[in-house]
Amino acid sequence: MTIKPDLSAQIPAELGAVHFVGIGGSGMSGIARLMLGDGHRVTGSDVRDSANIAALRELGAEIAIGHDAANLADDIDTVVVTGALWEDNPEYRLALERGLPVLHRSLALAALISGRRLVSVAGAHGKTTSTGMIVTGLLALGEDPNFVNGGVIEGLGVSSAAGAGELFVVEADESDGSFLLYDTSVALITNVDPDHLDHYGSREAFEQAFVTFADGARELVVVSSDDAGAKRVTEKLSHEHVVTFGQAADATVRVHSVETDGPVSFAVDYAGATYRATLRIPGLHNAINAAGAFAVLVGLGFDPEASLAGIARFAGTGRRFELHGTVGGVSVYDDYAHHPTEVAAALAAARTVVGEGRIIAVHQPHTYSRTQTFAKEFAEVLEQYADETVVLDVYGAREDPVPGVTGALVSERFADPAHVAFVPDWQQAADYTASIARDGDFVITLGCGDVYRIVPQLLGSLERERG
Repeated sequence: MTIKPDLSAQIPAELGAVHFVGIGGSGMSGIARLMLGDGHRVTGSDVRDSANIAALRELGAEIAIGHDAANLADDIDTVVVTGALWEDNPEYRLALERGLPVLHRSLALAALISGRRLVSVAGAHGKTTSTGMIVTGLLALGEDPNFVNGGVIEGLGVSSAAGAGELFVVEADESDGSFLLYDTSVALITNVDPDHLDHYGSREAFEQAFVTFADGARELVVVSSDDAGAKRVTEKLSHEHVVTFGQAADATVRVHSVETDGPVSFAVDYAGATYRATLRIPGLHNAINAAGAFAVLVGLGFDPEASLAGIARFAGTGRRFELHGTVGGVSVYDDYAHHPTEVAAALAAARTVVGEGRIIAVHQPHTYSRTQTFAKEFAEVLEQYADETVVLDVYGAREDPVPGVTGALVSERFADPAHVAFVPDWQQAADYTASIARDGDFVITLGCGDVYRIVPQLLGSLERERG
């Protein structure tokens, strides 16, 4: 069983020396970076080394690889954890035995945010990209925001930074309800597509959490005009200042004239004027993400034209349609998509730039509960948007295995089995992918687990097959 962090825990007045259990994750490493910037001594541990850990070490963090009670030094004052840890984690157990304050990462972030004007970006999909767009736009506008994002922002090379300005921008995690902890000034809701039902229990409870989040915003709510769940949430809001964005005819910020042949171009209607932009990234969904970021910036009082121009500088984030290499005319990309809606958006965007090549999806289902719930939907979108699909086994993350729930649950639901293969062995999956790839094809790994780690194997297999 994974731990159930106490989101009502009291935040100490002084955090002192802080130890992060699972410090290498994008969210945890971002918070650790800010703690270092605040002058805290930071230690931590993780199961494997990574670029995030290397960067933190350069900044002075002391980090051990592997979880061990010995990693928790005697002079540690506060311990920060994630909900992905197991109850028997030795560092977590020792922290409890010592009576140390044990804070969920969201509480640690709340401590850093205290007193700032907070922009919280929430939603089942698009949070990381939208957060990156807002931060990029603010920097282009001459602002110096604090921010914590769920992925590295291309062009900045970091997922978080401490700024001198009053604004603090965060990707707010709805998965366990922790986004309700923040004292939000401006709330952006990208969509409310049902997810994390293992935590909420029902779609209604999931949507109600977003209602609570939005109505708690001090200044402004920015919410999708197109997503069905977001529209249901909007109908329930009592907030006085709600701005909608999307393609709907009645959207406050309306997206239209979208061209998706390559980097996406579009127009935005707002307050009686029309503004145009071309992004550096592809996909209709990114035009809509940009409209949400635009709505936030103009809601904060910035000039519309300058805001959209600043957003257009955004070059993407790590693990969002990220190119890792091309071998023998075959390009290998990685994408974080792990919900049917996200998979559809990622592959649709790839379709706009692949030209005459094909799309080969390498899909790693994420968590047993999501795979069990959405196996049919995953199969449908993969079959619709990819030419060939290779399905790996389930990445369990925080969940215990469920008998009978494997990647085959997805592959068996394809209408045409000729275009899908369930290959749980990674080297065999890489070799099989290389054997079916042709000049001009895109291979795209999909998932928010560790599927990105198969990329070197894919490139190696392509080198042997086509080099």
